[in-house]
Amino acid sequence: MSAEGKRMMKDNFLIALAGQQNAGKSTTYNMLTGASQHVANYPGVTVDKKVGNYREGKIRYEVVDLPGTYSLTSFSLEERVSREFLLEEKPDLVVNVMDATCLRRSLYFTFQVMEMNFPVTVALNMMDVATSQGISIDLKELSSRLGVDVVATVGRKGKGKQALKAAIRKSVKQDSYARPVSIDYNELEVHIKALEDMLAADASLGVLYPLRWLAIKLLENDAEASRIVESKHADGKQIVEAALSRRLDFENESDVDTGDYIVACRDRLAGEIVAACVSKEDENRQPISERIDRWVLNRALAPFFLLATVYTIYELSIVQGYELTKYTWPILAKFRDIVANMLPAAGLIEDSLLRSMALWMVDSANTLLNYVPIFFILFALIAILEDSGYMARIAFILDRIFHSFGLHGQSTLPYILGGVFAGGCAVPGIMSTKGIPDERSRLATILTVPFMNCLAKIPLYTLLVNIYFAEHKSWAMFFISTITIIIALIIAKLLTTTVLKGRETAPFIMEMPNYHAPTFFGVAQRSIERTWEYIKKVGSIVVAVSLCVFSLLQFPGLSDGRMGHYETEMSKAVAVYDSKIAANQYAAVAGGENMLPLLNLYDDYKRARMNTSGKDGAASVDSSFMEANPESFVLLKPGGDKAAKTVNRALRKLSSERKTLRRKIKEEKIRTSFFGMIGRSLEPVTKYAGFDWKVNIALISSFAARESSVATMGVLYQQGADDNQTLEQRMDNESQSSGMTPLHALAVILFFALYPPCLAATIMVKVQTGSWKWMVFAIVFPTTVGFGVASAVFTLGNAIGASGITMMKGFYFVAFAVALLIALIHKLSSDKVAASYVYQPE
Repeated sequence: MSAEGKRMMKDNFLIALAGQQNAGKSTTYNMLTGASQHVANYPGVTVDKKVGNYREGKIRYEVVDLPGTYSLTSFSLEERVSREFLLEEKPDLVVNVMDATCLRRSLYFTFQVMEMNFPVTVALNMMDVATSQGISIDLKELSSRLGVDVVATVGRKGKGKQALKAAIRKSVKQDSYARPVSIDYNELEVHIKALEDMLAADASLGVLYPLRWLAIKLLENDAEASRIVESKHADGKQIVEAALSRRLDFENESDVDTGDYIVACRDRLAGEIVAACVSKEDENRQPISERIDRWVLNRALAPFFLLATVYTIYELSIVQGYELTKYTWPILAKFRDIVANMLPAAGLIEDSLLRSMALWMVDSANTLLNYVPIFFILFALIAILEDSGYMARIAFILDRIFHSFGLHGQSTLPYILGGVFAGGCAVPGIMSTKGIPDERSRLATILTVPFMNCLAKIPLYTLLVNIYFAEHKSWAMFFISTITIIIALIIAKLLTTTVLKGRETAPFIMEMPNYHAPTFFGVAQRSIERTWEYIKKVGSIVVAVSLCVFSLLQFPGLSDGRMGHYETEMSKAVAVYDSKIAANQYAAVAGGENMLPLLNLYDDYKRARMNTSGKDGAASVDSSFMEANPESFVLLKPGGDKAAKTVNRALRKLSSERKTLRRKIKEEKIRTSFFGMIGRSLEPVTKYAGFDWKVNIALISSFAARESSVATMGVLYQQGADDNQTLEQRMDNESQSSGMTPLHALAVILFFALYPPCLAATIMVKVQTGSWKWMVFAIVFPTTVGFGVASAVFTLGNAIGASGITMMKGFYFVAFAVALLIALIHKLSSDKVAASYVYQPE
């Protein structure tokens, strides 16, 4: 059967969606796949791998959204991932998404895909923006010159969807492709042909890779291409050496860098195609994006727009989003009750190990899942910033500041990924630093990215703010969102002028994408994806950590003597209960062996009533309990039955005594556990920052995963009386007796903000720096700085009798003043250096 026949019989095609950044590739991907997609990772890296599919009859098209990249070299992680996918997976078709407003630049990527001999269909996206800018594109001429189908699309509006699918359907069934476009590399062609002939000596290599493409890459001195040739060709080493020799010969003859020459040849052809296919109505017409940028990027107004954006994000997500947790907590509490009912019944003063462990894990997960509404709103707002184009403007605005602190403009992306707003993660933030061209800024960025407000820190911040700064929520969250970047900049300056001094820097160059109106589908989809990733993390890493913490807090347990003491106390309470119901008509139902089941039922009923609101909810609870327990329900809700009221009062008293004893047992068991010993052993030092042993345990457990701090607190701060209370309520109750104040909370917030990166991020520091020394430094240095800052603020606040909110404002003022002073000194120094180069006539 012919190759064309085989292609006609295929019912599953692999489509690669590729293109440059900001070309609208993600919206095109969403337009094609709809909801049939999932996010994974490429093997060995943390770059997202988006895979979706759609069907046409019996034929299935699997669409892979490759990372956005300007070229297909092997320098950046995204470029390497995209190129490796194309070479190894060999998709049936590459859909090249191009920005219609920047056709010349987009063609540079297109030429590279074509040189790899892949079938290509062009999705000319953002046609609406091009039209609004007075740009007209002759699609037929463009298709003719490229030799591929060109489809006009507006991905975010779904326009061109059917035409693009038709073009894909046509292309995957073709067996051969006419390629009128050919890049003439002029003087380099003789070298390309010579290398191509040398490569063709091994027939197997031509099956795996296009030989002309390999020859060009060898002349570009591409490291990955050299590795491929050396490992897969019998004479690979000689061919690589020949390529280097020919490259040097060409550069000596022409006095032009080979790579630059290849780029110039591609750009010249792109210019010819654009000249033939593109026309513009008014060359002097200013695009709307530029008109918006006159205000948004104005030197005086830009900082205010940025601060207003940060404030709005926190106000809507953290402050207003927290209100939604009032509706999610009863659902999670109900889930806990369902799990509890499936486990062995609660003991009188101590539960079985299975029940204790299972409920511990549920409580840990529930504490974090209660923040899902906050994260959903937060991710949606960040998606709006990304899709609108303002995120790139943030990088531009911050570049002016970063340079003053020894950082590079490309440090912005790692900071944003790390959580400059919140909701990021230090791991991809640290990984993205490989794009920073100079080592000094790169190392400084790696060491300061963990200071950002990553997703995992938000639960603890939200918890403490809602307990101790409830009347100042907006200011407190604004403080947290901005103080981290201020401190990171100060520390970056400290590092670049001390341990990293003397390293070279490089200029920052970036392109501003056009502004776009975000689509509801695109924003909602990304928000759901990221929220689901958070939920999966809670269900895996955090639950695993909570299990380890549970073990450390349970053992070695209480001595027989101490447990005997509590059992004696419980026996006394039961004896009092028995004496009160001895002559009661319900004694047989409420006493003897029925006492413990009835006591558990009473507690379950009270919890169920607490988790409902309104008369209808209470009536529903009463109805379900009455139906399940017809004989004993009267003891739960006695009404006018005097005998039942007597039992009910005795039950209430016994339940209270029991919960008090269970709480004491739990606290003593935790205090004498392995983890409790560690936490208490640190108290002589951590007391200067106001940390008690419970806070110490929570902070230590968070090293494995930041979310574990709140999950651990969720089970450490249990009063026993109301298991279904929120953590905020439990900690607020305990703070009234333990003396924990907003000043204590501020110290915890500051330490947590400066705390060493989590275990995964610490490992990534080692990977990116290639040094154990920097990994250890990334742990020791932040711990020292964080504890020093927290101790100073707490000690000073206590000494002068200042409140937590007062010290928060004072610390912010001092930190901001220091950062401003550093920026001014840098500016004066730069002006002085610039003045020394000004010619002074004699």
